[in-house]
Amino acid sequence: MKRTYFLFLLLLIPSMSAAQNIERIEPSHWWAQMPVQELQITLYGKDIGLYRAAIDYPGVEIRKQISVDSPNYLFIYLDVSKTAEPGTFSVTLTHHNKSTEFAYELRPRETRGRRNMGFDASDVIYLMMPDRFANGDPSNDSIEGMLEKARFGDLTRRQGGDIQGVINNLNYLDELGMTAVWFTPMFENDMTAQYGAYHGYAATDLYKVDPRFGSNELYKALVDSVHERGMKVIMDMIHNHIGDKHWWMKDLPTADWVHDFERFGQTNFRGSVASDPYASEFDQLKLTDGWFVPEMPDLNQNNELLADYLIQNTLWWIEYSGVDGIRMDTYVYPDKDYMAKWSEKVLEAYPDFNIVGEAWVNTVSGQSFWQENAPGVDDGYDSNLPSLTDFNFSFAVRDAFTQDFGWQNGLSRLYYFLSQDFVYHDPMKNVTFLDNHDMSRFYEHIGKEEDFFKMALVYLMTTRGIPQLYYGTELMMGHTETQGDDEAWRQTMPGGWPEDERSVFTKEGRTDKENEIFELVRTLAQWRKTAIATHEGKLVHFIPENGLYVYFRVHDEQTIMVALNSNEDTSELNENRYNEILSRFTSGYEIISGEQVSLNNIQIEGRSAVIIELKN
Repeated sequence: MKRTYFLFLLLLIPSMSAAQNIERIEPSHWWAQMPVQELQITLYGKDIGLYRAAIDYPGVEIRKQISVDSPNYLFIYLDVSKTAEPGTFSVTLTHHNKSTEFAYELRPRETRGRRNMGFDASDVIYLMMPDRFANGDPSNDSIEGMLEKARFGDLTRRQGGDIQGVINNLNYLDELGMTAVWFTPMFENDMTAQYGAYHGYAATDLYKVDPRFGSNELYKALVDSVHERGMKVIMDMIHNHIGDKHWWMKDLPTADWVHDFERFGQTNFRGSVASDPYASEFDQLKLTDGWFVPEMPDLNQNNELLADYLIQNTLWWIEYSGVDGIRMDTYVYPDKDYMAKWSEKVLEAYPDFNIVGEAWVNTVSGQSFWQENAPGVDDGYDSNLPSLTDFNFSFAVRDAFTQDFGWQNGLSRLYYFLSQDFVYHDPMKNVTFLDNHDMSRFYEHIGKEEDFFKMALVYLMTTRGIPQLYYGTELMMGHTETQGDDEAWRQTMPGGWPEDERSVFTKEGRTDKENEIFELVRTLAQWRKTAIATHEGKLVHFIPENGLYVYFRVHDEQTIMVALNSNEDTSELNENRYNEILSRFTSGYEIISGEQVSLNNIQIEGRSAVIIELKN
């Protein structure tokens, strides 16, 4: 009897040891009745690649199992059919006389409420950096064992802003009239303080929210809270690179998981190379395979295991959180065929979803290459990407209020920019903006010219595209003195921290000037919610003359006229020039002032803008 018991223990010990080998299971769970049937489960642990899996669960079948260069990974591909019911099943792993098992859950899909709605030109997007918005839970500012601690006041370091701080201040966004919120990435960024990763673009775990922001569960609660207010959430993702402290980097699955820095060095930062018909192979590889910075290893999306991992990670977050869209960082830097496949797979799975890719390219035509069905792209490439971050819009607006081009001076820059829209499949899907987290603040850039700042806000809210507002722009926020350029325009919001003496989240805490600008943005954004002409209306504009730029948004249910006057003095509109549209109407209502307007004698004060809703 004792001998039998002893033999049983000998057999049991290897099994227990194997179970302890499994350090990571990604994704941790999946769902039944998903729009895709393939599921890649990544297992990580000592020598786990030597094992083979078996599953006995109705509707779930193992398609293939792949071991790689590192013996510590096993990639299991499952086919999860539509007949598979929610539940938990066992995955048995065996290697010679060793065996173990782990439980894997298929959850029921969540169907309640607003989920995965997409975003479009009816929205106004509010871009925020959670670390800089509000600190709702000081207890998570610094986490024991993580490489960087918060240091409030030093903008090169973490400030302690978190998910709870955002939840606590959603009233502010609601009042402001925002309909969508884009959060810079909240993935774990456990990087050293010398480099810092408060911005979120150096992920060290793609399945985990950084504990200094909160948790996966709290992130989902944030999305639910935003949805309950009728707003949408846009999640920021990065498939070009990771942080060099990502857990992969200690033990890469394959030798080609990331590109060789010794060979390719740093990227050339020239997105135009991808669409350049004359580009050298050297420049092309430098763009796609070079590292963004030395602390961000460049991912090799040509590795099929990695490509599947990244696509599935995207689908997991969409299903888990219910987000409505994705902003993909550095869209032009990864392998372009992979990015096209990624976009296609995401939109096939979630047809109502939307994706905007960061396409920082300095020409309109170079930028348009990255939108789906781009005219003039004759090499068979299609990005499958619906929306672009319209950097050339931002460049044009900045030039319009700061540079003199002679006969193409000032506001004519806006006209010439829009006249190139024929190169886009659908320019209305572009996300337009005055500034963002990677650019100097617009107010500062135009020399703190308040009148021009207000005119630009009107233009942003009334021309084609999906307007995006960078946090603090609604307060005419400028720069702050810091140790680096990026931090100069990444301030904290006053009132988001217990140490703050005032709170811009309340009318009483804002200065008179901040309230003035806030009210302008609020008026425009709240009006825009029901202004169908700004969502779907045709844009008709007239060549700017004598510092006056006039354009119309024309829809069957609404027509609006917008006039921008960059002159010091009042200008009078020549109604005959605009008669092709004005002749249909007898009066108008000015949106900003709330006053009735006669169409017989329209006066535009100097350095100002008007929005007139035309009436029969």
